[in-house]
Amino acid sequence: MNRQSLIIFCSIFINGIVMGQKIPKILTDSKTDYLPDFSYAGYHFGEKTLPELEGKIISATDFGVKANDGLDDSKALLKAIDAANSIDGNVVLQLPPGRIILSDILYIERSNFVLRGAGSSDAGTEIYCPRPLMYCKNPESLSELREYLTTFDKRQREPENNVDLPFSQYAWSGGFIWTQIPGERVKSYLDKYEPTPNILARVSSGNRGGHILNVSDIKGLKVGDIVELQLFNKDGENGSILTDLYKGANVKPGSHHWKFPKLPIVRQQVEIIKISKSKITIKTPLTISIKPDYQAQLVEWKHLNEVGIEHIRFTFPDIPRVAHHVEPGNNALFLTRLFNSWVKDIRITNSDSGILAEEVANISIQDIVTEGTHLAHYTVTLGGVHNVLVKNLKIYNEAVHPLSFNTFATKNVYQHCEIFANPLLDQHSGANHQNLFDDIKVHIKPDADHSYALFGGGGAEYWKPSHGPFSTFWNIIVEVENPNEITKPVLLYGMKDGPFARIIGVSGNQKFELKYEPDAYIEFLNSPLDAIPSLYDYQLQKRLK
Repeated sequence: MNRQSLIIFCSIFINGIVMGQKIPKILTDSKTDYLPDFSYAGYHFGEKTLPELEGKIISATDFGVKANDGLDDSKALLKAIDAANSIDGNVVLQLPPGRIILSDILYIERSNFVLRGAGSSDAGTEIYCPRPLMYCKNPESLSELREYLTTFDKRQREPENNVDLPFSQYAWSGGFIWTQIPGERVKSYLDKYEPTPNILARVSSGNRGGHILNVSDIKGLKVGDIVELQLFNKDGENGSILTDLYKGANVKPGSHHWKFPKLPIVRQQVEIIKISKSKITIKTPLTISIKPDYQAQLVEWKHLNEVGIEHIRFTFPDIPRVAHHVEPGNNALFLTRLFNSWVKDIRITNSDSGILAEEVANISIQDIVTEGTHLAHYTVTLGGVHNVLVKNLKIYNEAVHPLSFNTFATKNVYQHCEIFANPLLDQHSGANHQNLFDDIKVHIKPDADHSYALFGGGGAEYWKPSHGPFSTFWNIIVEVENPNEITKPVLLYGMKDGPFARIIGVSGNQKFELKYEPDAYIEFLNSPLDAIPSLYDYQLQKRLK
């Protein structure tokens, strides 16, 4: 923030009043319970705007890609990707305007790379995928997932619909554009495949919200490294980390919290900014305090940097939907192993899942539209990721989980998003905690009893509860269909096992009641947050001053 902006910001923030309007007590009263700092989410911790990467430009047409000819362009696109991989430095693979047909997976496996179309509008670049991923060669990186699904006989059983079918490997994984590091695990499923990590330091302590780690056995760490902080529960069902993670709430953690002692139950990708003897300072704050019992460690984390996917429209045929979890894989993007990267200006029509993310940190996904007549599983979902910012997402299609924080998601933000069809704000179990729904607008049609299930708690029982403490909702704007026909406040409900949520600002074109269990902190119900419409922006400005 420049000096002039800082003066303006400080001048309007006086004694808990912004431009004459009251602001929530949770921001001003030190006695009020904890509110996480979400301002580190996004590309370069929110401190840089998304770049227009410059470098060697490779035109896909030079390798045989020809738009609008009705022929498959997959082989030509693979040749273009191979050519880009042979170039040092920044490289942009430029796609032409018009329809390009893709029926194979394009893997992005290098840093400093941009896949760029001519725009997401009708006059821009359309990638049309005529058949789903189930007809592609089985990806090697999903072999563990396939074994997991068969070993545990994971099936979708709906007797009332005559459905008893095995789960698809593409229900929550995979995409026609797929970032990865070859040979690196996408996600943990089976204990026998847990790798032996390259441990760079042992961590004995650190404070929630703090930046300093007390460490020992430092090996090869240096300032600027991006590594993963891992905390474990090796003490079973009554492990003390579960008490710390859930703050003693009246919820019962599911069995996966202790059945896999090799699996880190809390993890963050962190940047090392200072090393001083037995103390390491990290860029971003800890989500929970660290104790010796947690056997915490810093380990090597392999990833790509400065990868961008931009200005493209993805289209899929509207095939019949069979059942939940058996989706054949009309998925646009699968983002894995990324840091300081971005996706922008993307339009997705009739997908099973639009953008899936796993094992990424500090990326920005912005200016996204999902649409179509096909019922999606996910639109843009965040699972096993840290500090991801999803900004300006418009959802016009119906989806089972329109916005969803999934297993192990921490410190992520959905900001300035709008859901037009059957909205649901989902938190999908699996030790996810401290995520933010920020300035979200939803359009609802209440049930006959003037209620609506806005808050979802998906996920399997063995990963319950739906989320950990301090998940935050800020400035949720609810537009009710036909408000003049509503004669009493609309009840917004749906969460029964989400402890200590922060719900600040729920308002709209009707009066609302709110039910969110257990022990939610609620402020500014039926009061617009005009003074501070975005918590992320407020915290970022405050940090950068």
